[in-house]
Amino acid sequence: MLPSSEFRTGRHVVFTLTAHLVFVPKYRKRVISPRVFEVLAEAWKKVCVDFECQLKEAGFENDHVHLLIAYPPKVALSTLVNSLKGVSARMLRSAALPKVTEKLWGEHFWSPSYCAVSCGGAPLEVVKRYVENQRGRASSPP
Repeated sequence: MLPSSEFRTGRHVVFTLTAHLVFVPKYRKRVISPRVFEVLAEAWKKVCVDFECQLKEAGFENDHVHLLIAYPPKVALSTLVNSLKGVSARMLRSAALPKVTEKLWGEHFWSPSYCAVSCGGAPLEVVKRYVENQRGRASSPP
């Protein structure tokens, strides 16, 4: 079980939802520098405030970024991703950094795809054993 300090509460819910997200620029171009990442991170922080999320961690390589985000159950992950990518791309375009404008053209910065991996406090096997050991459980599916 997670420590109670890691749980968040809403009006009718207690939760801890965390996702590991990976975004890549169009054509997997190597355009993410520390300055580019700084602009992107500023945008992500603003989006997280709007969605009542927490940007727990963010990191980058020159051709992709990783984000670890805690989000409430009322937020659809796909909607959050859309805002994270859209707002960060607009802020980056308005910054007009030469490293980006030289290698990417058109209106889009990010590839339309993304990777999302759910993260939790306990491995699935531990959770499975916990559920299996509850009294009054239903029999296993066929």
